[in-house]
Amino acid sequence: MTAIYTILGIFIFIVLISIKQVNQYERGLRFVLGKYSGIMMPGWRLIWPIFQSYKKVDLRVKAVDVPNQEAITKDNISVSVNAVIYYKVKEADKAFLEVEDFYYAISQLAQTTMRNVVGQVDLDGLLSQRDRVSGNIRDIIEKAADPWGIQVISVELKDITLPEEMKRVIGKQAEAEREKRAIIIRAEGEVIAASNTAKAAEILSAVTGGLHIRTLQAINDASSDKASKIVFAIPLEILRAFERLSKEQKEEHR
Repeated sequence: MTAIYTILGIFIFIVLISIKQVNQYERGLRFVLGKYSGIMMPGWRLIWPIFQSYKKVDLRVKAVDVPNQEAITKDNISVSVNAVIYYKVKEADKAFLEVEDFYYAISQLAQTTMRNVVGQVDLDGLLSQRDRVSGNIRDIIEKAADPWGIQVISVELKDITLPEEMKRVIGKQAEAEREKRAIIIRAEGEVIAASNTAKAAEILSAVTGGLHIRTLQAINDASSDKASKIVFAIPLEILRAFERLSKEQKEEHR
């Protein structure tokens, strides 16, 4: 009787230690005598010691921070680029059986791919079309990682660091663009102002005494400021007319 209880206790103990839990976000890989035999879904599963073993694979989205990579753009400018990659395991068996460490493999693949893609675009394209560059990196990584059962969700370029001399060149270029835009805006304003002035002059000249009234209004506006001085410019023809009149009067007196 004691032997039966002993055997029963040993059996219960073996069953208890054979119970393995697979969480909802995981998949288990069962091996029988070292040979892969199937996937274990979430829940409690029995793994018999000695004969069987198992490994769990996390299916949640993972983020890989790709460290700064020195790269040369298509127009031979040295830049430092880093990124973050979001991916997840879509086939647990391939991720464990086809590659030794898929996390490390994705990181190394991302670094190499990022340098290659940056080398295929010029600096302006890299700075202005980050989404397109990121998409190219993602496509290449996903194609290479697909046999590993990995799905690449997105690649985001975080920082693009330029040499100091290139930063100064870009700053000067931006300043020149702003000055150019300001000149264009001022010129457009002057064109509009000249057009309006010409229209106003045309309207005033069509009305009898219109120009004189506008001149008096301008004088009145200027005289309201005590600090201002009004200088009248007399046409040269009027001065010459006065000069001729003075000569005629002198001749008459003689």
